[in-house]
Amino acid sequence: MICSTADRIGQMNALLEVLQPTQVEIVDDSHKHAGHVGARGGGGHYHLLIVSNQFDGKPTVSRHRMIYTALGEMMKHDIHALAIVAHTPEELN
Repeated sequence: MICSTADRIGQMNALLEVLQPTQVEIVDDSHKHAGHVGARGGGGHYHLLIVSNQFDGKPTVSRHRMIYTALGEMMKHDIHALAIVAHTPEELN
């Protein structure tokens, strides 16, 4: 099991590569949730900004499902909460 924040973020970045992102920013917000039941179990709280052409034509729910699928087992153990902002490159302009 991955323990450190740097390891978790590195693993998240590696897993998200399947979406061929042009931009990924992951912020660990776990410190804001100290004492929260999920934090006690070791799962982190993260904010994710991801930009990918693979999101083109897909609604928000589908984009989030793609991300959850890419992160796989991490969503069950290492990630307790994930705030997601998912865009196509065109949506940033």
